[in-house]
Amino acid sequence: MTGKTIKKHERELRILMGLIKLYLKLGKPIGSNTLKECGFHDLSSATIRNYFVKLEDQGFLTQHHASGGRIPTELAFKFYAKHEFEDEPLSKKQKKELEKHFIFDGREVVTYLSSLSELLSEQTNCAAFISAPRFDQDFISDIRLLSISPSKLLVVMISSFGVVHTETYPAQNKLSNFSLRRIENYLHFKMTGLDKPSLSEEESALGENLYKEVMLRHIVSQTNILHEDLFKTGFSKLLSYEELCHAQALGNCLSLFENTEHMEALISHSLKDPELKVWIGEDLKPFIMPPYVCSVITVPYMINQKPVGIIGLMGPLRMPYKHLFEVLKFASNKLSENLTKLLFKHHISYRMPESKSLDFKPNHSLYLNETSKLLIDDRSNLEEDNPS
Repeated sequence: MTGKTIKKHERELRILMGLIKLYLKLGKPIGSNTLKECGFHDLSSATIRNYFVKLEDQGFLTQHHASGGRIPTELAFKFYAKHEFEDEPLSKKQKKELEKHFIFDGREVVTYLSSLSELLSEQTNCAAFISAPRFDQDFISDIRLLSISPSKLLVVMISSFGVVHTETYPAQNKLSNFSLRRIENYLHFKMTGLDKPSLSEEESALGENLYKEVMLRHIVSQTNILHEDLFKTGFSKLLSYEELCHAQALGNCLSLFENTEHMEALISHSLKDPELKVWIGEDLKPFIMPPYVCSVITVPYMINQKPVGIIGLMGPLRMPYKHLFEVLKFASNKLSENLTKLLFKHHISYRMPESKSLDFKPNHSLYLNETSKLLIDDRSNLEEDNPS
């Protein structure tokens, strides 16, 4: 390959990466003049436009209007996510800010994981989720009652690890708030043996039946592990992206969290090895319906070097992938370290459901079509011709 050709391909890569980064920052089509003013002063606008045309022919850029700027395609984002050659490590300040939120020394494991999902959503402006095994040595620590109709009660069960579970329970008659509080006190007495309240015959019978029912349901839920516990938050963050404000587009993306089978398959596949995985656009075809306008990134975390759950983000196609990769890898390392210490300190064990998977070709490794391989092959040739 001649020196002139080498420079041409280097410039092509530079323009593609520069446009993608600027689009991630501005969120609007990028014109040749705009790109020129943002670090490409050595090239004329006409030269940049010529490269735009070539990149568009290769499927990396698209143009909504003949006179408008270019935007990266799904293919371009895949190329950027896998083949960006400049690392974007977290700064010391970013690491310190994240690290202080991972410190935890109590027993409320579930509360801890839930708060971490909230933190990641805030830090990344994405929907965040964490899957977890079922932790043992958990027990019901509090029960609250709410009358929702004359014949129905809402029972709220709170565990020592911070799990909040609700169930409905039939009632013969509508109970006053005063009666409900006395029955709550009775349930507390049954769990602790302390401060037995004075109840009417009807309240006592209801309290006894409630206690048996609540405890049996808790035992059943603890012994029959059908799926991982999933802590998810930040869905409203997706509304800040124009491309996800359409009801159908947003609904299709979020449907992943409502389809237990698909979510279990994604989690199971993510746990097969310790590598970070990413699904961009049509890569999510096995899991959601079109239009494919979102991306998902996952990374496993460990307990005693064994993958037991995943940390994940969902956002639009135009995400700062390299930065998010670093955030998730940092979060995985810290969560793995802290959970291992926490479970050892409090003698907590865990159980996992049987792994399940869908019959699908894994797209997380960003398989690229023949057109998209042009730039990759060019890059390989450059490295062979220039080993230094």
